[in-house]
Amino acid sequence: MNICKHDEFCGGCIYQQHAYEEQLKIKENEVLALLEKKDVHPEFVDKIEGCPSQYGYRNKMEYTFGDLVKDGEMTLGMHKKGNFMSIITVDQCQLVDDDFNKILRFTLDFANERGYKFYHKRIHKGLMRNLIVRKGMRTEELLVNIVTTSEDGFDEEAFVRGLQALDLNNKLVGVLRTFNDQLADAVVCDSLKTLWGRDYYMEKLLGLDFKVSAFSFFQTNVEAVERLYTEAIDLIDDLDGKSVFDLFCGTGTISQIMALKAKDVLGIELVAEAVEAAKENSKLNGLENCDFLAGDVFEVLKTVEKKPDVIVVDPPRVGIQPKALDKILEYGVKQIVYVSCNPKTLADNLKYMEYYGYKCKYLKPFDNFPFTKHIECICLLSR
Repeated sequence: MNICKHDEFCGGCIYQQHAYEEQLKIKENEVLALLEKKDVHPEFVDKIEGCPSQYGYRNKMEYTFGDLVKDGEMTLGMHKKGNFMSIITVDQCQLVDDDFNKILRFTLDFANERGYKFYHKRIHKGLMRNLIVRKGMRTEELLVNIVTTSEDGFDEEAFVRGLQALDLNNKLVGVLRTFNDQLADAVVCDSLKTLWGRDYYMEKLLGLDFKVSAFSFFQTNVEAVERLYTEAIDLIDDLDGKSVFDLFCGTGTISQIMALKAKDVLGIELVAEAVEAAKENSKLNGLENCDFLAGDVFEVLKTVEKKPDVIVVDPPRVGIQPKALDKILEYGVKQIVYVSCNPKTLADNLKYMEYYGYKCKYLKPFDNFPFTKHIECICLLSR
């Protein structure tokens, strides 16, 4: 067990002091306790699946500029445990490829050497806001996005030259600059400028190609999610000749995997940019039996005339809201596959669905994010 040098202050990992088998047990027991609390009793709960790689598994990091102590030297990294205003530099993080750490260190030194100031949340002044690094795990492509306000002074050409001069193990394919003048402490894109190369990277997942743009959602742990998606789809009796609804589909990753077997797949997602990415990637993969619609799941389903044979849901952490859940249950399909990133809201939804005649036949937790609090689950509900 390698204790991270940032463990004392960084709020990213909470299980650094626990051996991996112990982490798995803690997470498995947490899922069981949440189910018990809601009086939900699946017919079979499988043993938690550990992560294929415990280190270097993240393909995206969003770092924040700030300081660790008030009026101290500028830092770049993660929020400090118990103190959201303080930022700790995490240039030796073990959850990412070491190229991420090199890019972080270079970017921080670059900004400090030039006297750039970080954006201060209270006075709403300053240039530097965030650094986002993304990687194609199978293609070994890197995309760097520096987020600043529109204040003058940032030397774009020098920043690009500096990144290009780094001794990286992966291939740098694009350098972007996002302008964000919003007051909120969040990455918001007022406008996006390509400083060099492309504004996307390529990834491969279960034999399919995916073009991932600067702000497209994409699964953070590719190797682990391949296994999760494969097992989730295998829960369906037989996809051949069936019409599938993939709700809360994101960029349509699981939609396209199912489209290889299903008669047709309809994906619905709230984020319009994700839907455009899904459409583009389905064309890239030559899939003509996929269709994607943007909008709130409940509102879009009211306009859809076709009926599904199977429904797959992969909602955000807040789970499925009652109106949308009612609409989903109205179809009366024999099988619903639920992919969850939050076992608490999963338990809430399962209890609700049970009341309306759906029994949870199978549930399996996955640890796709070692050392962190996050737990994924898949389950099969039958009517």
